[in-house]
Amino acid sequence: MALFKKKKQENEGSAAIVEKEFDYQDAVLKALNAKLNGTLYDGCIIMPRGFTIDVKVGRRDEKEGIKLIQFIFLVSNDSFDEPLIDPVDAQGMTDEELVNMAVEIFYGGVWHPLDQSMYKKNPIHVPVTVLGQHYDFDMYAHSIVRIGVQDKQPTMLIGIIGNEIPKYLGSKKYYWVRIYMAKHKNNEIIEVRVNGSICSELAKPLKPYIDTWDASERFICEKQYAIFVQRTDDQCPFKKEDVTNAGKFAIERMVKISNPEEYQQFCADLDEYTNNKDLATEVRIFIPEIFAKLTLGYEEGDSLFLLTGDPGSEEGESKLEFRKTQLRSYFYLQQVILEYLNTRPPQEDVQRIVFNSVAFRELRKAKEQGHEPKDLYVPGTAYRVGNPGYRVW
Repeated sequence: MALFKKKKQENEGSAAIVEKEFDYQDAVLKALNAKLNGTLYDGCIIMPRGFTIDVKVGRRDEKEGIKLIQFIFLVSNDSFDEPLIDPVDAQGMTDEELVNMAVEIFYGGVWHPLDQSMYKKNPIHVPVTVLGQHYDFDMYAHSIVRIGVQDKQPTMLIGIIGNEIPKYLGSKKYYWVRIYMAKHKNNEIIEVRVNGSICSELAKPLKPYIDTWDASERFICEKQYAIFVQRTDDQCPFKKEDVTNAGKFAIERMVKISNPEEYQQFCADLDEYTNNKDLATEVRIFIPEIFAKLTLGYEEGDSLFLLTGDPGSEEGESKLEFRKTQLRSYFYLQQVILEYLNTRPPQEDVQRIVFNSVAFRELRKAKEQGHEPKDLYVPGTAYRVGNPGYRVW
C-alpha cells in the first residue's frame, strides 16, 4: 500500500510540471469580445443583428524568438451567402502581444466597416447596373490596416479601384471587397477578392501604387475592407441551396452520360429538378467549364460573356460582358465542384464532364498548334441561354 501511494504522489508532481498549451483560439475570442461587448457562446461571439464571429488557428511558426501565427476570422449572418473570411497574420514576442495584434487588425480592418453598415453610419451611395437591371448599394469603408509603413499618410485603397467595383456587384444583399497588398524587396503581392473570390483584373489598377513603395529594408503591408449593402431586399428567385443541390444532381448524372440521347434526357430531368429553366441552363453550361478551368491549368479572367442574337441574321451575334461575381450561381457551382474534387473521384468521371466543355475543345486545338494550357489566357466564359426573359441573378 505504501509503495502504491508514493507512486501516485510522484505522478501528480510530474503532471504539475507539464505546461498546459496556450489556447490561442480562446484567448483571441475573449480579447475580441472585450472590445465588442458581445456574447461568448459555444466557441464564438454572438453580436446584435444576427452576426456571429468564429476564429480558427492556422499555420504557426517561430523565428528568432518571434512567434508567428495566422488567425482566420469568420463572420456569418443570415443575409450573407457565404461567410466573410479574414485571414490575419500576427506576430509577437509573447502570446499576449500576438493575440492583441490579431484582434486589433481584425477590429480595425473588418469589424469597423461592418459596424458602420449595421447602423448605417456615413454610407456612400454606389449605383450598379447589370444588363439593364439596376441596384443601389451603400458602401462602408474607412480603416486601413498597415504594417511596416513609415512617414506616409494612408491612402484609401478602395478609392483607387472605386470606378471598377460597380462592375463586380450584382443582385446579392451583401458584398465585401478585400484589398491586400504586400511588398518586400522585389517580391510583391496584390490581391483583390470580392466575397472571397479572387478578381485578377480588379487588382491591376493598384500596380502603380505599390510601385511607389520602398520596401528594400523592411516588409510593408496594407489591407482594407469595404462592405456593400443593397438598399432593397434580395429578389433572387432561387436560394444558394437550390443551386448547390442542382449542381450535385447534375454532376451525379453527367459522369454517367455516354450518348446524346442520355444527355437530352439529363437536360429534361434537370429542368424538372430545378423547376427553373434559366437556372438549369446555367448549371449544365457552367459545370463543364468550371471543371475545365480547375483541372486543365489555364489562366482565366473575371468575365462572362452572354451571347445574344442570331449568328445567321443580318444583325449577327453579340456579346454582353459582365463579371463572374455578378452571376451568383457561378461560384455556388464552383464550390460544389471543389468539394466533389476533394473526394478524389475516378479520373474517367472527371474527364467525361471536362470533355463536354467548350474550353477543352479550344485547348485541344491550341495544343495541336504547340501551345500548353499554362501559357494560355482565357478572358472568360461565353454562354447562351435560349429561354426568353432570361435574367442574370
